[in-house]
Amino acid sequence: MPDSRNSLYDQDFYAWATEQAALLRAGKVADADIAHIAEEIESMGRTEKRELVSRLTVLLLHLLKWQFQPTHRGPSWRLSIANARDDLTDHLADNPSLKSQLDVSITSAYRRAHRQASVETGYPENRFPESCPWTFSQFMAEDFWPQSDTE
Repeated sequence: MPDSRNSLYDQDFYAWATEQAALLRAGKVADADIAHIAEEIESMGRTEKRELVSRLTVLLLHLLKWQFQPTHRGPSWRLSIANARDDLTDHLADNPSLKSQLDVSITSAYRRAHRQASVETGYPENRFPESCPWTFSQFMAEDFWPQSDTE
């Protein structure tokens, strides 16, 4: 069966996944494609970490634009920031062990947000702080709204 399992894994992932779930539920672990199952579980973990970085990037980008483009602020920006905070809160509630990855994830997300903020605002990258100027607790606080230098 290993050849047909590998073949099914490569040719029809959905069918393979359905078959593997049925085998596991039936207690037929010896018949399951353990190596690929383990690979897919690890992949799911990496996906959750990438999602954390993605959600952090969105929030940090919006906060940078909020701070550096005060004349563009409006209700939709406020809502976008609030929604990004909620999304992060929910994602971390679903994956509490990701909290141990926050420092490295914030560094990665800020690098992306920094570049995006430059492109979206038209400001040079050196106009923005080189590293994230806020702590996780700060930027997640509902009452945190970074002020511009002119305020």
